[in-house]
Amino acid sequence: MMNIFYRKNGLIEVSQSGTVFSGLTLQDIVWIDLLSPSGEEKRLVETFLGTEIQSRAQAEEIESSSRFSETDRAIFANTNFLIPGPEEYSMEAVSFILVEGTLTTLREVPLRSFTELQRRMIANPRQYPGGFTVFVSILDQRVDLDADMIELMSKEISQYSRRVNQQEDINEDFLLDINQLQENAMIVRENVVDKQRLISGLLRSDKYPPYLESRLNVLLQDISSLLNHTNFGFERLEYLQDTVLGIINLDQNRIMKIFTLVSLFLMPPTLVASFYGMNVILPMTGTSWDWVIIIGVMLLSIGVIWYFFKKRKLF
Repeated sequence: MMNIFYRKNGLIEVSQSGTVFSGLTLQDIVWIDLLSPSGEEKRLVETFLGTEIQSRAQAEEIESSSRFSETDRAIFANTNFLIPGPEEYSMEAVSFILVEGTLTTLREVPLRSFTELQRRMIANPRQYPGGFTVFVSILDQRVDLDADMIELMSKEISQYSRRVNQQEDINEDFLLDINQLQENAMIVRENVVDKQRLISGLLRSDKYPPYLESRLNVLLQDISSLLNHTNFGFERLEYLQDTVLGIINLDQNRIMKIFTLVSLFLMPPTLVASFYGMNVILPMTGTSWDWVIIIGVMLLSIGVIWYFFKKRKLF
């Protein structure tokens, strides 16, 4: 699908047909949004822009030269957009091409930030004079959405911390949940760092309008703040993981201690019972009170063991 946003009579109109290219110039078009485009749509846009559109494989490469590059006429930028799921996060690559102030975006999945921005463009066309403004607005909105996801993640971490303090449901599943949160935190951090690299590369370019420099610098400051939050959240998760492992180890040690004490208490009575179970003549036998005497010896041995460990504060 292709959405073409262009100026007409002071307004911004949208068209999904490539036929509008014949009556427009690069200065007339603000934004060309390609969502899972067909081969024909990509060729139409490439012909209009006079440059090649990057493939998805190129957009997903992690080299700095692949994330941001420029030519005499165009700027090519690639970044990942975070998509939250029920349990885990995923990232989708989005390509940006800026040719003489006209923005072209290429993506494979619907993104809420794009949809909301398109509505605002049509409602307030004066706020979006060119493709660079749209580009920075997309990044600004994505940073805000990333901040919301980091805030939700912080609340989740706080909930897990309370559960640890109350020692409820501290088991293997709890550890797996913390591990999933750690994975999400790493994905969020990677996503934020990717945008930091993109904006830093744009600031080094001489093609963006000077009036956008302050917005770009503010975005970098916001991203630095988000990185601090993600690092702090990851440290909290590591602390929670260590705490949970410590609690589990303490519970296991407590169980082993109980088994050890029970074994120690039963060892002397077992020895007495084994001794008097031998088929030989033994002292204190031959009377009707033999069993009482033997039980008494067993209880006395248990008491001696208990007194010894209690005095040494071993339990």
